[in-house]
Amino acid sequence: MYDGLMIEQRGKPAAVICTDQFVSSARMTAQTFGMAGFPFAKILHPIGRVSEKELAVRADVALPQVLAILRES
Repeated sequence: MYDGLMIEQRGKPAAVICTDQFVSSARMTAQTFGMAGFPFAKILHPIGRVSEKELAVRADVALPQVLAILRES
């Protein structure tokens, strides 16, 4: 989240992907840096211990969210 916020603050569009386990932390980070409500894509946790097939499914879930975020930037 931090990196996405810093990129946005520099005037470049950013799309952050966050697993559901870290949504609360992502929101708190955005609020801390004065960007409450910063949009981010949400996918299921974890991503490190899943098969390539399951990771591809999660990427398919993230892609439309990422595109929507970038279109709104």
